[in-house]
Amino acid sequence: MSNPRVRNEDVEFINLETAASMKTGVRVTMSKGFPALYSECLKNICYCKNIPIIRVIHPNMGKDRKTGEDRQKRLFELTAQTSLPVMWYNDERPRSNWSEQLALCERIGTGPKLVPDNMRERAEMFGLCAIILAEDGMLWNSRIVHDNPLGRKYGYSKAASLEAPVKMAGVIKLVCDRLAEQKRNGSPYLVGNRLTAVDIYWATMSYNLLVPDEDFMPPTTKSQMMKIMFGNLPFAVEAVLDKAIVLEHREYILRKYCEVPVVLGGQSLKSAL
Repeated sequence: MSNPRVRNEDVEFINLETAASMKTGVRVTMSKGFPALYSECLKNICYCKNIPIIRVIHPNMGKDRKTGEDRQKRLFELTAQTSLPVMWYNDERPRSNWSEQLALCERIGTGPKLVPDNMRERAEMFGLCAIILAEDGMLWNSRIVHDNPLGRKYGYSKAASLEAPVKMAGVIKLVCDRLAEQKRNGSPYLVGNRLTAVDIYWATMSYNLLVPDEDFMPPTTKSQMMKIMFGNLPFAVEAVLDKAIVLEHREYILRKYCEVPVVLGGQSLKSAL
């Protein structure tokens, strides 16, 4: 399902007001040119489910330099929150939570079913999703390791920063051990013997652990920030991360079911040089 012919410069984005006013289509907010992880997850879910999306520029944090106004004020008025991604479908209410977005994709998509019918497998899948994606999960804790605007938004404190790497490591060890067990049982998937949503979520979120190479994700002028924001892992995480098995899973899942090379939009690094 790879599509190497799509260039970052060829991808169009619309603004927030236009997206909110539209009555048809699926619109998803993203960080233009940068792999904001939750947006990339939703983009990959939509790709797998054969759901065409319209990309929307998500407003940045902070205040406008000229007006002094909060850049995300209008986003909050429209969605009662400021995190990304926001997902609109037709004239329905906006959705800003991964579980609601997944439920919508299951309803409107035509691709493979990502939420198991078997209730034991469904419980396993949603449990894994929660410790990876939800509050106090792996990604949440990765944000509060450092004292910066994003970390403070999600509850940074000195005490939380000390606990965060241990929580991250616990999730990563569990997932790596599960991947190894599944591999021994002949399955390349995290739950059972078929693709589920947690495979796509984990494979995409692994960008934070193992920065993708240029073949996998052609660099943009903004994606170079990954080298600073991603991959610089706490010792507790490095100690339990099985890089080989995480990379093997990511390569299999995303190359088989999603769009690789990854297209971020924005300006390609090569064209900027």
